[in-house]
Amino acid sequence: MNKIDNNKSNKTADNNLYAAQSHLYGKIWIWTAAVLLLFVPIAICVYYDAWPGFQPVFKGLLGVAPIFWTVGTIEVITFTPMLGTGGSYLGFVTGNLTNLKVPAALNAMEAVKVKPGTPEGEVVSTIAVATSSLVTTVVIGAGVLLLAQLTPVLNSPVLQPAFENILPSLFGGLAVVYVGKNWKIALVPLLFMLVLFLLVPSLASSVGILVPVGALISIGAARILYKRNKL
Repeated sequence: MNKIDNNKSNKTADNNLYAAQSHLYGKIWIWTAAVLLLFVPIAICVYYDAWPGFQPVFKGLLGVAPIFWTVGTIEVITFTPMLGTGGSYLGFVTGNLTNLKVPAALNAMEAVKVKPGTPEGEVVSTIAVATSSLVTTVVIGAGVLLLAQLTPVLNSPVLQPAFENILPSLFGGLAVVYVGKNWKIALVPLLFMLVLFLLVPSLASSVGILVPVGALISIGAARILYKRNKL
């Protein structure tokens, strides 16, 4: 029993050390990325000696910042439990979470049969997000180098429908797996969103804001079903 307890204690200590180091390096890279992003407009202003002033910048931010801040906050709350510590820091530094990082992490965890929020899920999610970031960087680099040659192909009318349906097909594939496993929980938010978008099609551009709404509906439906012994 003492050996088992010692192993559990060592495993817990290792997990805590991993989490602490992930937070340390994650914060360093998050703030480094933020500073570098701010340096770009500052460098342009310094080079051209053109400073827009506070009022124009404030007016510009007033139109877009509340939307991005809201979506950013929602993504942190929604995606962090899925990605784990390392995956979240990597994902938010490299970006493109909804379209790429989250599906990659969920698909990887599903493939190796681990759950989000577990130490195993943490490792798999981090590897998946890191691999996705590297592949994306390579693809973007190749695209930049071959832009002139690829432009006629990418602008081809034959391929346009495919590009317009990449995101639905990506999440559709994931939805089949997760809806199939928990169809009772998924049915209520799915029907709610279908009716909502049919009645108000303009909300299609606000999907990011509606993600937590769907999550809350799923939690409420799961709670009711559990209380009624339907799960």
